[in-house]
Amino acid sequence: MTRAPVVIVTGASAGIGRATAARFARDGAAVVIAARSRERLDRLTARLQSRFGVEVLVQRCDVREAEDIGRLIAATINRFGRIDVLVNNAGYGLYGLVEDTPDQEFRDLLETNLLGAHRAIRAALPHMRRQGSGHIVNVGSVVGKRGWPYHGAYAATKFALTGLTQSLRAELAGSGVSVTLVLPATTDSEFFDAARIVTPGYEPAAMLGRAQTPGQVAKAIVHSVGHPSAEVNTVPQMRIAQVLAEAFPALAAKASELYYRRRSRT
Repeated sequence: MTRAPVVIVTGASAGIGRATAARFARDGAAVVIAARSRERLDRLTARLQSRFGVEVLVQRCDVREAEDIGRLIAATINRFGRIDVLVNNAGYGLYGLVEDTPDQEFRDLLETNLLGAHRAIRAALPHMRRQGSGHIVNVGSVVGKRGWPYHGAYAATKFALTGLTQSLRAELAGSGVSVTLVLPATTDSEFFDAARIVTPGYEPAAMLGRAQTPGQVAKAIVHSVGHPSAEVNTVPQMRIAQVLAEAFPALAAKASELYYRRRSRT
């Protein structure tokens, strides 16, 4: 009998995280769902168990707190004895001009979007190394490859996550543990409703045109586990745009300037 893989998903109460937990459950995985809202997690648990009949472990977790991360990993090991997949999805958006971004707002964003992932990786990795297997998915962003006006602080956290992931992937070579950076573009979810706006009048959801669904991103995340690769763009055209931006940086800079000028006049 094939053992069901054990998957931890942070930020699982909404959007991409919720869709990712559902996708893994649909495929028969035992799912550990973590987020700050216990009520939302309980509703998701009932849905996953009724639809897919899988084992679900609920753990309230604020990734800014090392103690919460420790409890999440310990509860997973106590229940299942292993961790096969860690999806670092917890995060939120902060949008506005760099000069409008307060220090504390920036620090809080880093605590969740970057250091939260780092804490989870550090806590989970010893168990994956002991197993000799595992896969880590860090959910980044297309603006973690190319900055954009009004996205300075958010892009900075995602650029940092890109660098962290690239370094970690090299450090784990030969260990049996693989790492993937998933790069969503604009996604139609509660993400933008919960985002902090520090420059009045800016609407980040309008940034990159047509939005993808959380389910589309979740599909890419699950696929990356079965077919590990360094980076996955959930919108393939964005990979082309990134290559062009690297090849023609002046052109990419001009596009950013034009976007800013147009937005600043509205």
